[in-house]
Amino acid sequence: MRLGLTRMTAALAVGITAAAAIAFAAGAYLYSQHHFETLLESARGTTLAQGELVREALEHQMMENDRSLIAQMVESFGRQADVDSVLLLDRHGQVQYSSGPLEPGTDLSIASPTCQACHRLPPDERASSRVIEARDGALLRTVVPFRNREACHQCHDPNHGINGILILDRDVGELRLAMNRDLRWMVGGAGALTLLLVAGIGVVVRVVVLRRLQRFETTARLIADGDLERRVPASGSDVISWLAREFNTMADSMSGLVGEVRHQRERLEKVINSIDDGIVVLDPNRNIIAANAAFLKRTGRVRDEVLGCSCRDVAPGACTTADCPTLQCLHTGLGQIRICERRNEAGGVAWEEVHASPIRGPGGEIVQVVEVWRDITDRRAAEARLAESHRLASLGVLASGFSHELNTPLATVLTCVEGILREARAGGNGPVDTDRIGETAAIAREQILRCRGITQHFLRLSRGQSTPGDIVDLGAAVTAVARLVEPTARAHSVQVRVDSLGPELRVRADEAALQHTLVNLLLNAIQACAPGGTVSLDSTADTFVRIRVKDDGCGIAPEHVKRIFEPFFSLRKGGTGLGLFLSLNFVRQWGGDIEVESAPNTGSTFEIRLPAFTGGAIQEAAS
Repeated sequence: MRLGLTRMTAALAVGITAAAAIAFAAGAYLYSQHHFETLLESARGTTLAQGELVREALEHQMMENDRSLIAQMVESFGRQADVDSVLLLDRHGQVQYSSGPLEPGTDLSIASPTCQACHRLPPDERASSRVIEARDGALLRTVVPFRNREACHQCHDPNHGINGILILDRDVGELRLAMNRDLRWMVGGAGALTLLLVAGIGVVVRVVVLRRLQRFETTARLIADGDLERRVPASGSDVISWLAREFNTMADSMSGLVGEVRHQRERLEKVINSIDDGIVVLDPNRNIIAANAAFLKRTGRVRDEVLGCSCRDVAPGACTTADCPTLQCLHTGLGQIRICERRNEAGGVAWEEVHASPIRGPGGEIVQVVEVWRDITDRRAAEARLAESHRLASLGVLASGFSHELNTPLATVLTCVEGILREARAGGNGPVDTDRIGETAAIAREQILRCRGITQHFLRLSRGQSTPGDIVDLGAAVTAVARLVEPTARAHSVQVRVDSLGPELRVRADEAALQHTLVNLLLNAIQACAPGGTVSLDSTADTFVRIRVKDDGCGIAPEHVKRIFEPFFSLRKGGTGLGLFLSLNFVRQWGGDIEVESAPNTGSTFEIRLPAFTGGAIQEAAS
């Protein structure tokens, strides 16, 4: 902080100068008014004394009845330096004698403005002298009456109290000139004193205040630069010393808080950097604000290279998801989850689960987005192994029914073949019944095709093979699943009823996985029913396709409903606890969900909800 002309010193100088100037100007104005009144009172006294003297002389001449001498005396008094004019009026206000010629339009009647200045007031409030405004400026007019005394009765009516008046006008301009000369001298002296006062105050402020305040500025700047131990000298007992002690107390508290913040920040950085998941903070323009060590390891760069850069440029190809979770989070204001594929350092494929969560400002607006990158490669492999394990377990349940389902058409085929063989052997003893042989061969062919269809559905389910394309005909899938679970239903004496599905009802899904999901739900429903129970499967469609599997079995307790989709949680003895877990994962991958309604002894209803596909969407997907 410079001790020269700064904004504060300039403001102090201007303020002090203005205050002093206003104070001196007010004093000068009051003094000039008082001085003018004093000069005016002195002039009144002098003029009144002169008027009385002129009256005595004129009354004496009136006694002598020497009118020429009266005129000379009035003219003589009017030539005095401090007298502007002398007028002698009779009791009717008519000018009898004047020290000089009257100006045209001069009106000295009682109704005139100059006379009304006194006559408008009650008699006891009228003064002998008053300043009036005339055409040539202000005048001090003194009025001296001629009383009608006993000596005057020989010429004047004794009933009249006044015989006439004497008017002496004195120019007030001289008084004002004298007052202005005094005022100029006083203003000049006051200005000089003001400058001396301002200069003195400036020196005192610089030495006593500004130099000491400079210590505050220096200390604050050093503390801001990181010198948290710097303090302001606080010796003394004045206000600035007290302020210095309070400043030092505040600095001590702030230093403690800054130290604690640094400690907590270091701890937080250690915790975040020790997490294997990649964490990155992005602003609304998707520029990187902060990132932990795990995220930097994924990008192969150091921290200074990524801070302030766009996430698109930091690691091209790291995020291959079609819709960016951060952009969707900024657009909807909701947390987002995406799964993307990237190449790791060894050149292999790594799967990442990206969670994008919004950070809101005081007004509710999104100011930042936090992305958490979690490597789920091992988890996906484990899920695949679990799915395979559960698929084999489900196939084990279906195997007995499958073998029974095949035995029936195979027994029919064997009977047909034996009949054809008998007809062939009997042909040597007589004519062969070709119609009967053809009918028997047709029956055998139909049963063999039935066996092939059952075998193909079973093989597809056991291998987890998906059908070509992603658009699944829901009716065909449900028909195949119903055929697979029919033997198991008959073994449990449970009726499976499939309501007719609407035409052209299609969804985007993996056919084998969808069949696997339906098989899981139907087998669970069959096993939950008592002999003679019923399991129904129906569907409805609007913007979503809803497939419902309903049974009248034992139902599920409320405390178990929340856990049935957890892995390895099973309510059936010998169950793996993976069927519903894997089914929910499959359906959510296709943008759907599974909901359940159940209560003990009332049965259960599982509803699969999947986005519906129209004909236009199917053509677009096929192209």
